[in-house]
Amino acid sequence: MTDIVTPLIEGSPEAGAQQARAALSRLRAEVAKVVVGQDAVVTGMVIALLARGHVLLEGVPGVAKTLLIRTLSAALDLDFKRVQFTPDLMPGDVTGSLIFDARSAEFQFREGPVFTNLLLADEINRTPPKTQASLLEVMEERQVSVEGSSRPLPDPFLVAATQNPIEYEGTYPLPEAQLDRFLLKLTVPLPTRDEELGVLRAHHNGFDPRKLREAGVQPVATAADLALGRAAVQRVAVADGVLAYIVDLCRATRVSPSLELGASPRGATALLAAAKAWAWLTGRDYVTPDDVKALARPTLRHRVRLRSEAELEGVTTDNVLESVLATVPTPR
Repeated sequence: MTDIVTPLIEGSPEAGAQQARAALSRLRAEVAKVVVGQDAVVTGMVIALLARGHVLLEGVPGVAKTLLIRTLSAALDLDFKRVQFTPDLMPGDVTGSLIFDARSAEFQFREGPVFTNLLLADEINRTPPKTQASLLEVMEERQVSVEGSSRPLPDPFLVAATQNPIEYEGTYPLPEAQLDRFLLKLTVPLPTRDEELGVLRAHHNGFDPRKLREAGVQPVATAADLALGRAAVQRVAVADGVLAYIVDLCRATRVSPSLELGASPRGATALLAAAKAWAWLTGRDYVTPDDVKALARPTLRHRVRLRSEAELEGVTTDNVLESVLATVPTPR
């Protein structure tokens, strides 16, 4: 999500929305107290929360993906749970299951870790497809159905799934149908030299990633701020020309010679939702073509699939999306 670098701008005609934007704007500074150099990823997470979406985080081990989500939940004062996805993990270990209670002689539902606000699905591609699929209803319907009964999940609810981009041995790649459920795919980069020096200094001075409160992380926004922000995002205006631009971008991916699978209509609606959230965060009540361009790569990169010959030539999905952005006319 390196495309988004503009600082968040405060200001809104409505006092509630202005207060919510100001609170969410403080998140990056709060997370930066313990996670260095990941402002763009934090912004992407906020966009996903505002758009009621989910996020796929891709980065090599050791770039603080887990710490970032834990810190974000602490700064938002939201409940957080982590599931380590392994080959022997069962669907009931994620969603919950019925347990026989000998005292009442009845089956009782024991909630799984999905009953939270922020769920970290760590190394999601290390668990078999059956367990991966247990998240489909959770992500789309925000509920768990067991034995004919549906149990709603808390609101807000976001799945942040991680995967390693270089180690594929013993993994189960997510199918396209599940990848399409993620609003954004964010790459978590390695820190710069100066940022890495800052990390070492913090650890040398006694920083413990398991003790965020001692590191000074405090709640700066709440679920109420997110609710106000979501309501304001719904009111963001989008001109017909911008809507047509989103459609043209997605349709261009379907005819790209480098792709065997282009973005679906769900990809277009996801790009619209992400662009509206970003426009509101930057202090506007309307979407511009630049908002669409800024979110095109993180919103579409996991929804398209390269042809094998393009992969052999070293082409990446981001290369193809850059070409699409360069060739599709931008509305004036």
